[in-house]
Amino acid sequence: MFGDLFEEDFSFISNNHCGKGKKSKPRESEPPAPRDFTNLSGIKNQGGTCYLNSLLQTLLFTPEFREALFSLGPEELGTLDDSRKPDAKVRIIPLQLQRLFAQLLLLDQQAASTTDLTESFGWSSHEEMRQHDVQELNRILFSALETSLVGTSGHDLINRLYHGIVVNQIVCKECKNISERQEDFLDLTVAVKGVAGLEEALWNMYVEEEYFENDNLYRCGACDKLVEASKSAKLRKLPPFLTISLLRFNFDFEKCERYKETSCYTFPIQINLRPFCEQTEMDDSEYMYELFSVIIHKGGCYGGHYHVYIRDVDELGNWQLQEEEGGLMKEKVLRDTENAKETENPLAVLKGILSEEEAKQIAVDQLGQKLLEKKGVSWNKKYRKQYGALRKYLQNHPQIFQLSPDGNKVGLKETHKLLIKLDSHGQNLQSPSQKNDVQWNCEKNSSRPGAASAGCHWFDLNDSKVQPIKEKDIEKQFQGKESAYMLFYRKAQLKRPPEARGNPRYQIPEHLLHEMNAANTELQKKRAECDSANNGIDLHLHLSCCYKFHNGALHPALSWKESVVDLTIDRRKTLGDLRQAVFQMLESWEGDMVLSMAKPLPAGLHLYQVLDGDELTLDGIGLADGADIFVWNGKEVGGTKVLTGPEHEPLVLNVLRLAEHNEGSKGQHFSEAQRVFSCSTSLGQLHSALAPAGGIILRNGSGADTEAKNWEVFREEDMKETVRSVGLRDGCSVLILDSHDQSFVNVASGNLTAFTYDISWLQVKNFCGVEEEEKHVKITATIETVMSDIKMKAIRELQLEEELANESCLRPVSGNGKLLSPVPEDYTVKEAELKMGSLLGLCRGKAPTSTQLFLYFMVGSDQNCSPEMEIVVEETASVRECLSLMLEKSGLSGDSWHLRRLDWCYEAGEALSQENATLKELNVCRGDTLVITEGKLPEKGFLKIPIWWLKPSSHKKHGEYAQDQVNGITWKMEALQVSAAAAPAEPIHPGLDLCYAGRIEIAGEASLEDLKMQSVGLWHLCHGHWL
Repeated sequence: MFGDLFEEDFSFISNNHCGKGKKSKPRESEPPAPRDFTNLSGIKNQGGTCYLNSLLQTLLFTPEFREALFSLGPEELGTLDDSRKPDAKVRIIPLQLQRLFAQLLLLDQQAASTTDLTESFGWSSHEEMRQHDVQELNRILFSALETSLVGTSGHDLINRLYHGIVVNQIVCKECKNISERQEDFLDLTVAVKGVAGLEEALWNMYVEEEYFENDNLYRCGACDKLVEASKSAKLRKLPPFLTISLLRFNFDFEKCERYKETSCYTFPIQINLRPFCEQTEMDDSEYMYELFSVIIHKGGCYGGHYHVYIRDVDELGNWQLQEEEGGLMKEKVLRDTENAKETENPLAVLKGILSEEEAKQIAVDQLGQKLLEKKGVSWNKKYRKQYGALRKYLQNHPQIFQLSPDGNKVGLKETHKLLIKLDSHGQNLQSPSQKNDVQWNCEKNSSRPGAASAGCHWFDLNDSKVQPIKEKDIEKQFQGKESAYMLFYRKAQLKRPPEARGNPRYQIPEHLLHEMNAANTELQKKRAECDSANNGIDLHLHLSCCYKFHNGALHPALSWKESVVDLTIDRRKTLGDLRQAVFQMLESWEGDMVLSMAKPLPAGLHLYQVLDGDELTLDGIGLADGADIFVWNGKEVGGTKVLTGPEHEPLVLNVLRLAEHNEGSKGQHFSEAQRVFSCSTSLGQLHSALAPAGGIILRNGSGADTEAKNWEVFREEDMKETVRSVGLRDGCSVLILDSHDQSFVNVASGNLTAFTYDISWLQVKNFCGVEEEEKHVKITATIETVMSDIKMKAIRELQLEEELANESCLRPVSGNGKLLSPVPEDYTVKEAELKMGSLLGLCRGKAPTSTQLFLYFMVGSDQNCSPEMEIVVEETASVRECLSLMLEKSGLSGDSWHLRRLDWCYEAGEALSQENATLKELNVCRGDTLVITEGKLPEKGFLKIPIWWLKPSSHKKHGEYAQDQVNGITWKMEALQVSAAAAPAEPIHPGLDLCYAGRIEIAGEASLEDLKMQSVGLWHLCHGHWL
């Protein structure tokens, strides 16, 4: 626990203030928020460091402590910049504490980070996530500071401010001898159980006496016997600052468990310690102490949360309650009444929960959990029946809640967060205090003119949040699960100099002042950049002088880039500001200027509503980043009247017609054209425009995004419907059947349904040239469309030379990008077994006919050594003819080769042994891969067997080690790669003592004796004698 703070060594002399082995934490992308109206800074919670934050704020608001710390200069402590130097002695903990205090006093941010400080402690991320006891931390931190300041002028800083002495005395009743024992303390621990308050606890400790009598006697050193005696304790020395730890946590021995004492325990704002001191003859002012900090624990003995109430002695913060402003009282009463009515309103409850969160957004599931904790009932049980699911409810209030793009996180919009924050402060401060039965021992209270007295302002510092409170709010912390845990008093005699009042720069060293000034400048710069980035929107201004209206939409007269002007503007500015900015950009503009929302559509640019209300903000009128705005006179463009609004949106329709074709030709051909119509066009007008001579119009019954299963006919009663109302959208296809084509249409189940071939599309990518390699187009087709038509359409769409038609082919592209075998041009899509939407490659080379085979081949089965090649042969070609063509193409010669199929392991498999058989007879198919293998195949009924001879290594007796030799050879033979080429003259591996003799062709019916005789003959033939 507490990392290296437990270690009593000189680890304060560090060479790395970032902590050994720790990686610096990533900085936030956005700058921290500035301080709120209190002008005080909170401290970020690292996960479980609320106890540390409360103690650090108490030390900060102890002016004498922070000024003593600031008085230690770089000549004594070193500098953080020197911490990386090997021989530098840098006292990291006091330096990081100085820096943190300077940030809390001067840096304009809502909350400071303690990361650098905890790293100087040697804490790991595990320590930062665990919560510990603040009383123990107080003692350990003081001990670490004392150790760090050894050898400096601040070596006695802790003792000077917090050290006190308690004297324990035992008085003998017979000889009156007094036995004393002194105890030093930095804080006093007082009992809570069975005690009404602090005064009673101190009375029990330092006024009441304990008696030794009867069976419990005391051995007096002077009398040297057991005697009656009395024992007492007194405060011998009072420190300037008195820290009191309350024993809230106890152990129940009956239940064998810890528990927290939550009974009422009072403590005064001012306390006179004269009754508890050994010396009582001094003036009352020497014994008067004033409360200035209360660390509060909320929760049980196994966990909870700490925050602190602090009196602002130097008046550094802005303490102001709205109730003091009389003009706001009536408004506040009305607001409170409305708030009371909204207590059961889920909108108010959710806004209240989100306003208390430090993070900008929290998970929606976490919001539901916090609602359960606050109201004691879940959303589903209390609100779902009336308001629906929580996520849906948040989406229905976009003006208040801001959801992340994936909808998993939610936060308040900034304007609502600020209003709720100010309102919640007012509500908490003006709520009537609870009935107080305790008389506060604070004589100055009556003389203080309300909250205007110097140094009497109290604040609640709860991690990152800081808010003002009343002094009487401290009474609420007397009892309960949320109650006081540590009390900090300061001597009433301690007076602050006038120049320190309201001056956070007081006594801060120059080097820290310069660092904080530079940091504030950088923060302002980042906030300005962030503000500009968060609120700046890019608008695309389309100038009417650069457009012309035709075919139902606006089109740029020049290029799109030359017709659009980009403008960046703050979304908080008004429409009048935007209009003025456009006027300044277009100095030559004459006449009225109308700004209309525009949207690029497939048909062209279309205009919607006119932007009106120059006093409205751009955010208020819903102008988003990247919006298109058309600048014109509001009437016409290039002399043509322009219809605007969603009711006049232009739609692009694909109009298909059955093309004329010769009788008996294979496949069904379509002509395709694109036409633009207004979405308010009636089907009757559409019919007149597309089929003036009569005929019927059909639409894809399955929709534009799915494969068509059938085509539905628009009936006569549909002719009054508009194009939009019948579901036609951009890119939809309609089929026009003239009177002579209507034989395709049948009446089924009372509905007119056209049973034509499925119309869809294929993708074609250009592989004919390097420059256009990435370009591809979509070609409309049916399963009966002929491949030659698809190729010609692709060549025209790709804007290639039509002469390419005779020198190119279409090849399917596999999922891994490999070009498959070309498709015969007289095949239909169905015969080519292509799926609609498939990708085809337009490649150079003629496509095979339906009687030809496209084959892959390679020399040897190792693809790394031999590239895969392609060839087109007739399916009636023999194996011998095919082999000859492949050898010619691969540049090989000779007749010691044969063909094998490529098996599923991508290795040479079954041999094509029937050299006179045709490829069709051997079921060789289009796209198969054949392997050219070295070696001539034996005749039918014969085998080819490689022969290896064992070369004797020395002269041995016959049979000696024969069995060992046979066994040793078995595995060695497996390692040999037998080649059908000429045999090597020497052993291929000297260690094996093996020689390749050659191959023997022998009948399959031959005996082993025949094999042996031929093998011996082969050896004599090669070497002439036996070795």
